[in-house]
Amino acid sequence: MKILLPPSEGKTPAPASEVPVDLAELSLPELTEERETVLETLMRVSAQPNAMEQLKVGASLSAEVERNTHLLREPAQEAYKTYSGVLFEALDMPGMDTAQLQRAQESLLISSALWGTVTPLDRIPAYRLSMGVKLGELGDIAKFWKGALTPVLNELYGEELMIDCRSGVYAKTWVPTPARCVAVRVEKVFEDGSRKVVSHMAKHYRGLLAGFMVRNGASMLAELDTPEALTEFLTAAGWEVELQASTARKAAQLTVLVRE
Repeated sequence: MKILLPPSEGKTPAPASEVPVDLAELSLPELTEERETVLETLMRVSAQPNAMEQLKVGASLSAEVERNTHLLREPAQEAYKTYSGVLFEALDMPGMDTAQLQRAQESLLISSALWGTVTPLDRIPAYRLSMGVKLGELGDIAKFWKGALTPVLNELYGEELMIDCRSGVYAKTWVPTPARCVAVRVEKVFEDGSRKVVSHMAKHYRGLLAGFMVRNGASMLAELDTPEALTEFLTAAGWEVELQASTARKAAQLTVLVRE
């Protein structure tokens, strides 16, 4: 079983004492050539006069765009320390013990517009690049990564159950086999029984879910190989969830219910 996570737009730079990224040490070495291509293109684009426009960012992020121009010299740290958004706060990997960190490394896959996919302990620098960008001659970066990721991830993980906590364009960069995938959504349930889909804070609950699986699913991870088994496991653990079965073209949908 693998849990697919989005990155966060917010990133925490590594301490100056840390060494730069070593692409050869990143997980999924099958993606090294593509990572080098995107990295070189990003550094070049970020040095251009219209970099802010190309990267779709405002003036307040000019320092981050400038940092893109020398990413190979920037200090790097574990990805879970670099990504600092709502989902990763809820995931709370700094609070995990050694065994849990190793389990997270083995079960979490983080989407990235720069790296394609990384794991939590991969050491990366803070960078500014969103998956919705058209990056120089590479064009639509999401399409670029879909072409690179699909054969690699299908080969490595095509038979495993995927818990998909990604959303938007990140979910389009690799589409697992519907029968082997569960997409996570979140709904708030009000006192009168009405419901509302949770948007921004869905990241928080997806982070909580991923953290719970890493911390508490150790003895069950190998057995959670179907959406139904996952649903039963979470229900027994006190989560209020509903499962909509997969179809030939659409992954199963696991709805986490949050009571008002």
